[in-house]
Order: sequence, then structure tokens, then C-alpha cells
Amino acid sequence: MFIQTESTPNPATLKFLPGQDVLGQGTADFPDRDSAASSPLAQAVFAAPGVTAVFLGADFVTVTKDASADWSHVKPSVLGAILEHFQSGRPAIEGETEAAHVTQDGPDGEVVDQIKELLDTRVRPAVAQDGGDITFHGFDRGVVYLHMKGACAGCPSSTMTLKMGIENLLRHYIPEVTEVRPVAV
Repeated sequence: MFIQTESTPNPATLKFLPGQDVLGQGTADFPDRDSAASSPLAQAVFAAPGVTAVFLGADFVTVTKDASADWSHVKPSVLGAILEHFQSGRPAIEGETEAAHVTQDGPDGEVVDQIKELLDTRVRPAVAQDGGDITFHGFDRGVVYLHMKGACAGCPSSTMTLKMGIENLLRHYIPEVTEVRPVAV
């Protein structure tokens, strides 16, 4: 197995591509070691020194390191953990995973459907290229609330991505949208 690595816009985060499905569909965010109880893969990666967050995508693993750690020391341990996990045959996540579905009925239901459609077709694929994901959390009085995960969480350019990229896209196609704001979960 050959695992490729790619840099991301976040210098503290690297994207690891094992050349096979990680989750297949969906994503899983582990912002700290304690949140990784259901994921043998995330637990193995957290065992590497300096790892502070793990994000699993369809076919990639995004790893964030502590600011004081150097990638030259962290990267070999992470590569070993990922390789060992895939050779073990264990699943990336054990048990049922919760799907984050945010529904909104009422007068804004149609607008919310349009927002989700644009996020799924135009935004999420681009964000996944950088090793992250973005999830919809709500729409209220013209404001769209989004959560950035993986390489996008804490990225220096995430505010620019939200304001100049996603906000402009949504405002262009959906006149009811006036602003996009990040949420912390």
C-alpha cells in the first residue's frame, strides 16, 4: 500500500490518501482524542505524537498537528498508523454512525433545500479537495450557519473561504441569503 500525502491551506494539517476507501460515504470529525472512541483508525492516528485532530473523509484522512510539533517527526508515525490500520482489516468506524441531518420546515424550507443543494454540489467537493468538509447548521433571517471541519477548521483562510467564496456563491443563487457565519460545535 502506498499512501500519498497532500498539503492543505492549513499549515498544521496534512491530507493522507491511502488509495482506497476510508469511509466510502460521509465524513467523521474527531477534534480531540476523547472523541475517537468509535474509530479504531482515528485512535491509531491519535497515538502518533503531536496529533491534535483527525478527520475521515470518503477516501482520505486529514490530520492536524500541534503547533510545536514538526511534520518531519509526526508524518512517519501517522503513515505507519494508517498503514497498520488498513492491513488489520478493521473498519474505520465501528458500530452505527450518526448522520448529521438538519431539517428546517416552515417558510424557509425551500430556501434551506436550495442552500443544501448548492453546498453538496458546489462547495463540499471543493472543500474536500483541501482535506475538509463543511456542514449546514441552520438558516435564520438571511443568515446561513455553517461548520467547517477537517483541514478547514482553524485554517487561516477559512474566514476568506466562508465570506468571499461560499457567501458570494449562496447570495448569487439565493437572494434570501444575506450572510454566512461559522459555528463551533
